[in-house]
Amino acid sequence: MRPLIDRYLDAYNRIDVDAMLLTLHPAIVFENYAGGQRTLRTEGLLDFERLARSTQPLFSARRQVITAYREQGDTAWAEIQFDGTFAIDLPNGIRAGQRIGMPGRSEYRVFDGLLVYIADHSA
Repeated sequence: MRPLIDRYLDAYNRIDVDAMLLTLHPAIVFENYAGGQRTLRTEGLLDFERLARSTQPLFSARRQVITAYREQGDTAWAEIQFDGTFAIDLPNGIRAGQRIGMPGRSEYRVFDGLLVYIADHSA
């Protein structure tokens, strides 16, 4: 499972949506949690692709690095360090070139050799 997750993260870090999609099951569910609350959910490859393409312009660089990892059965959990540099000014006051860094964790599930569930959690 780890090589598949590494392929997904490598594509994510390169902001390569097409390569990300190659690691995902057609029934992929993606969820994002901030402060314990679910802030986003996509269902299916098309829904995920729309989200991924809509966020492409936000960062000039981004990187998720696994700092700890464990798996059991078809599920893996990773502690993640995220670092990114914004490419554009945002309405909330963030400016192009500004950097962000934060720890988080991700859960991955695999079905038929592809990622079928990804949940990203941040504080």
